[in-house]
Amino acid sequence: MIKELIVVEGKNDAHAVRLALGEVDVIWTDGYGLSKKKLDYISEMAKRQGVIVFTDPDTVGEQIRNRIQAFVPQAKHVYLSRKLATKQGDIGVENAALHEIRRAFAHIKQDQGLPNEEYTIEDLLLLGLVGSERSNEYRLALGRKLGIGDSNGKQFLHRLNRFGVSREEFLRAIGEVQCGERS
Repeated sequence: MIKELIVVEGKNDAHAVRLALGEVDVIWTDGYGLSKKKLDYISEMAKRQGVIVFTDPDTVGEQIRNRIQAFVPQAKHVYLSRKLATKQGDIGVENAALHEIRRAFAHIKQDQGLPNEEYTIEDLLLLGLVGSERSNEYRLALGRKLGIGDSNGKQFLHRLNRFGVSREEFLRAIGEVQCGERS
């Protein structure tokens, strides 16, 4: 069972998370209207029980995530792909299937402090994760497999380093994605 406070954007997101995970502690930000009072509360809860940020996979969600991360650097993160969170053109955690929310929470990530430089843009070029016709599709599949979400090449590189994804984990995910393409 998850003991941390889960931060989502809206009431419907909170409802979906509770349906998927059971009795968990959830707070919503009311979208980008995240107040200083709520940030202070999230910061206090991070000290007491920990915090997991689970925002929508869109621009506003990323802005909220970054705002919380700046205020609560010890926050953990869970990502859902845009494809899994979209229903009839609407993007949001509340649109994801419950099993996909549970699957996303199997990949809780935490910023490792200063980003190490384990991975470089050359690694991504060599593996076809940037600069090729299928780079975006490949990054999306790997982002989902690694639990680091959808991103462009620069953000993908940043997340690999920021969350301390090991070479072993990275190579295993590449192998699984490539095997999935062949089947």
